[in-house]
Amino acid sequence: MNAPTTDQLPVVVVGAGPIGLAAAAHLVDRGIEPLVLEAGLTAGAAVREWSHVRLFSTWGEVVDPAAEKLLAPTGWTRPDPATYPSGGEWADSYLQPLADVLGDRVRIGATVTGVSRAGRDRIVDADREQQPFVVHVAYADGREERVFARAVIDASGTWATPSPAGSSGLAALGEKATADRITYRVPGLKDPTVRGRYAGKRTAVIGSGASAFTALAYLADLAKSDDGAGTKGVWVLRRGISGSTFGGGEADQLPARGALGLAAKAAVDVGHADAVTGFRTEAIERADDGRLVLVGEDGRRLDPVDEVIVLTGFRPDLSFLDELRLGLDERLQAPVALAPLIDPNQHSCGTVYPHGHRELSHPEQGVYLVGMKSYGRAPTFLAMTGYEQVRSVAAAIAGDLESADRVELTLPETGVCGGAGLFDAPGAAEADSGGCCPPAPQLVQLGAPATAGAAAPEQAPAGGCCGS
Repeated sequence: MNAPTTDQLPVVVVGAGPIGLAAAAHLVDRGIEPLVLEAGLTAGAAVREWSHVRLFSTWGEVVDPAAEKLLAPTGWTRPDPATYPSGGEWADSYLQPLADVLGDRVRIGATVTGVSRAGRDRIVDADREQQPFVVHVAYADGREERVFARAVIDASGTWATPSPAGSSGLAALGEKATADRITYRVPGLKDPTVRGRYAGKRTAVIGSGASAFTALAYLADLAKSDDGAGTKGVWVLRRGISGSTFGGGEADQLPARGALGLAAKAAVDVGHADAVTGFRTEAIERADDGRLVLVGEDGRRLDPVDEVIVLTGFRPDLSFLDELRLGLDERLQAPVALAPLIDPNQHSCGTVYPHGHRELSHPEQGVYLVGMKSYGRAPTFLAMTGYEQVRSVAAAIAGDLESADRVELTLPETGVCGGAGLFDAPGAAEADSGGCCPPAPQLVQLGAPATAGAAAPEQAPAGGCCGS
């Protein structure tokens, strides 16, 4: 069968999360038909997996303008813009209504298994750019289909591919064999079954970002509850504790994000968690009583723990894009023009210059990685960043380069800047202002909070998750 010409073809959007649905809304606003393919069985499926976690962005920052325009005729109104939604509230009150408005343009239970140019594998040059994209789709009921597209926007995120505990980027020895006691998500402790798994137990939390802060704060709340006596966290960090370890605090222009780090600090300060610094996990062994022992690259063995929560970031699944010519940074697996702006070896601000189609483009014209997936392995992605990305990309696909090149977003600062790569260098603790621990690996408990604001974990901690 001959492939159709590209002019009347839809733009395939992979993923019906917040960024994918926003991309569809911007395309509709431009008079371009989107086809959104979502592997999950509902819109925002990944977001729903962390429905218990509260965002550190307000409703005013997580609703895309083009999406709101599309929703307005239905009578939809944005919740109080100054309040913070949970993942579940974001999905129920915004993502699902948006998917409903888009109607048949959104297909659920539709897993993209491959993307290429029609009749051209990645080797062939001849007439390549004149061919439409061909997208192979596997449906939950077993059907398979190929869909032709004028462009492809991959907003599938990174939620399904968390990074392992091993510090080399590979699974630690024994990590797979002990999977029954390991989770790679922030646990929802309001669920009685999940709560029972951690109550009164000793739990290692591996990671140093917003998700780790959230888990530590949740465990601290559990430890203070009537049914949580004896709950203890062991915070495992690959580097030392410094002035920026807990984020920007009161200097963060997203107050809930700053408060999240302060809540984690309070958990350590009051003894609900111990911090083990400079520990790079090499193996996870099972003790005689079934508990787990973390073994470091330096041979140290931590005291046994009942559970392990691995929150070491995420990485993109690029397997279904193998036949496309992507230009990805060799370190981050992010688009090469974007990578220098977000490289944690250079900075840890969590704020990147607003960017669009040019930074997201690839040698394969017409394909864009957006949302969390555009960041590759880099952390700290904001929904606002993704909304600006897809606004620009939709304008570029429509041929409106003036709008596509225009910056229409100002991002908040974290209050924290410093080369994350410095933490592995001698004298790093001194180089990062506020450093309070020597670089040698050790078990530490921080002193009393320096300010009253640092001891305010009573509120439900906000989370840094943003499935896209």
